[in-house]
Amino acid sequence: MRDLEIIRKIIKKFNLTPLKEEGGFFTETYRSDETIGKESLPLRYKSERNLSASILYLITYNNYSALHKVASDEVFHFYLGDAVVMLNLFEDGSSGIINLGNNIFNDEHIQYVVPRNTWQGAKLAEGGNYALLGTTVAPGFEFEDYISAETYKNELLHKYPYHAYLINELI
Repeated sequence: MRDLEIIRKIIKKFNLTPLKEEGGFFTETYRSDETIGKESLPLRYKSERNLSASILYLITYNNYSALHKVASDEVFHFYLGDAVVMLNLFEDGSSGIINLGNNIFNDEHIQYVVPRNTWQGAKLAEGGNYALLGTTVAPGFEFEDYISAETYKNELLHKYPYHAYLINELI
């Protein structure tokens, strides 16, 4: 049974808006007022960055986090709701499926770090209604760091054929 009322309440409580490229709903909750100049950052960054930034992120039964990668490590925090299944496709050719949730004695993580340049996508576990997560990124995330897997789909399917079902589902 879908509880649309609680989803509406969460969206309203935190003033969440749709995250168009990735899916789900979000709001930025923190952005450091200090910055690091481009010249002091690794070459993968195209411009200066705030020291850190964080968001609240909501996945619901009818959306997901599309497969993508970003230039920085991203720390995920699970706050409430139903378990989340996350696919990670690492640069070295390895991969992993991570379960985020509050059942810590059943291999669910309440906190998990996705390394920079890792393809990542997430959806609710079967039968889930919603999940409220947070992410923290340092240096702070900028939308120019976001790379969608859509144009890399065939390459990813070839490199990670054992995850074809999830790759197709998350693109």
